[in-house]
Amino acid sequence: MEEREFFDEKSELRKHTLSCPHCGQAGEYEVRWLVRTRKATLPRNADERDRARFAKAQSYMVRQDDLVACRNIRCRKRFEVTSLQSVAFLQSA
Repeated sequence: MEEREFFDEKSELRKHTLSCPHCGQAGEYEVRWLVRTRKATLPRNADERDRARFAKAQSYMVRQDDLVACRNIRCRKRFEVTSLQSVAFLQSA
């Protein structure tokens, strides 16, 4: 059984404050994230190994955007999003 069968996936936009390394101007940028939330119940065709993996599974987000374009009209250069983690675990409620 694949790990993807344990999660529900959806794409989400989140705003982050980032600074352009070329011009130094900070701004609000929307970054796309793939949010994987753990399903409430285990799929039916799971064996013992899959049950153990499902018990350890945790909801998380994966950053999809690696580059953003500067919002400064004079700059407009693309830069890498290095100040944000590429994977972030979500708090369980």
